[in-house]
Amino acid sequence: MKTIIEPFRIKSVEPIRMTTAEERDRCIREAHYNLFNLHSDDVLIDLLTDSGTGSMSSRQWGGVMEGNEAYAGSPSFYRFEAAIKNLMPFKYLVPTHQGRAAENILFTVVLKPDSAVPNNTHFDTTRANVESQGADAVDLVIAEGVDPDSGHPFKGNMDIAALEQFIEERGVENIPLCMITVTNNSGGGQPVSMENIRQTREVCDRHGIPLFIDACRFAENAWFIKLREPGYADTSVPDIVREMFSYADGCTMSAKKDALVNMGGWLAMNNEEWAVECRNRLILTEGFATYGGLSGRDLEAIAIGLEEVVDEDYLKYRIASTQYVAEHLAREGVPTVLPAGGHAVYIDARRFAPHIPPLQYPGQSLAVELYRHGGIRGCEIGTAMFGKRPDGSEAPARQDLVRLAIPRRTYTQSQMDYVVEVVQEVFARREQLRGMKFTRQPRALRHFTGHFDYVD
Repeated sequence: MKTIIEPFRIKSVEPIRMTTAEERDRCIREAHYNLFNLHSDDVLIDLLTDSGTGSMSSRQWGGVMEGNEAYAGSPSFYRFEAAIKNLMPFKYLVPTHQGRAAENILFTVVLKPDSAVPNNTHFDTTRANVESQGADAVDLVIAEGVDPDSGHPFKGNMDIAALEQFIEERGVENIPLCMITVTNNSGGGQPVSMENIRQTREVCDRHGIPLFIDACRFAENAWFIKLREPGYADTSVPDIVREMFSYADGCTMSAKKDALVNMGGWLAMNNEEWAVECRNRLILTEGFATYGGLSGRDLEAIAIGLEEVVDEDYLKYRIASTQYVAEHLAREGVPTVLPAGGHAVYIDARRFAPHIPPLQYPGQSLAVELYRHGGIRGCEIGTAMFGKRPDGSEAPARQDLVRLAIPRRTYTQSQMDYVVEVVQEVFARREQLRGMKFTRQPRALRHFTGHFDYVD
């Protein structure tokens, strides 16, 4: 079949308020050219993030009605725990209200100033949570992972030789844990192979370093393994997932991605000493150990979402729909990161607008123009997000990308066709894009709340 249809029917709809170009120009100016500051009612197609923006199923909404709100020992927690351990069989589970809370608890417990955490590529909140402890977040993705044109099937892979060298130079005593992000969000939503996870584990074992997985998009990564890695075509997705996590000592998870819910997360591990400290931290900052900042309704929805996300019909549709957008843009010459990742299409802003230098944020300029022209809200993943160093200096990021993150089970093919048309129209007059500057920025995570304007 050439057409991959949505494996669901629409049961409820939310109206979209249609806006004019004049209205959008006023809205983005009032938002100080920061797309995070926009009112979502003023956005036509919202591709800012796929985190918590998807649609829940009728089964999940039914589970919401069964949520038990007991403060301690809720049966909803035990269903939540069983669903997680069915796929990620770690000994200890710490529920949190979302993934960044899991990161914060973990890094507060295990890191100290001058520690270092190697990763294929840290995402923004992960990096910020590491650096907030005075530690270094170090990216060690393979060379193909920063080459937009590379056809490597697993561009999210850890550079094993670089990891070995980094451990040798930094010293085992300064590396409390190693992380690997699946899929690699900052690198274009690119997957990590099973062989690479296995090799990373072997390096960590030789040096006695625990390995944690940033698991936000674990099911999408498993589907890529099934499609692309020799020996896995006939393996079920749940079994691929279980093997992935068998090589890890723990994980952080934002349930807002591949648990198909609007809020939630967890931290899981095998280290009992760390788990005790993390649970104490949880009670101090999030909630009791059997709800962790979540309602019973959330716990029920997550348990059901973990069953639905490993359904192969869903994953086939999910990955094919993202690929559909990327391929249609590529046909028109729009520079994107290829092959397409799982959850988003990444436009290469440096090649899209080569006349804008990286320190004038070509990704931010392009993201703003996509909104002004067509009401599409994307997200800059580049120098505005990652260019500022802990010491306050600034340098170009490895890449300047615009991420169009596709919410799960939310938009139709015709809406994605509209996205393609808008990008193509902006590409046709790309020489008119102008560089941008910060007019106000916080010390950390400046892309969330900073103010921009055009360079004079």
